[in-house]
Amino acid sequence: QVQLVESGGGSVQAGGSLRLSCAASGVTNLRFCMGWFRQAPGKKREGVASISSDDSTNYADSVKGRFTISKDNAKNTLYLQMNSLKPEDTAMYYCAGVYAYRVWVEYPFDYWGQGTQVNVSS
Repeated sequence: QVQLVESGGGSVQAGGSLRLSCAASGVTNLRFCMGWFRQAPGKKREGVASISSDDSTNYADSVKGRFTISKDNAKNTLYLQMNSLKPEDTAMYYCAGVYAYRVWVEYPFDYWGQGTQVNVSS
């Protein structure tokens, strides 16, 4: 029922910015939390940021102060603003969701998008 579709990935130089979007459809319960994950070649998937129903947020230490997660309830869209990008941010970024009141980074989300690639060159 729930479908998540990411967009906004691309290639940028170190220090640049990108904004990822995740369009959600089939969500009927307002108690729906979302998050962003990423996976680089040869590494395990890691949680990046999360946002709960009350708009409270959590971030991985590696991106805190550089990335901002937000949502537009009217458009049913999740965003990830990424500033001061570093080569180590290069990865496939995934959008995730779950019916819950509160979530955190690395929460076991139920729904996943197909991913959008982010490449940061030095």
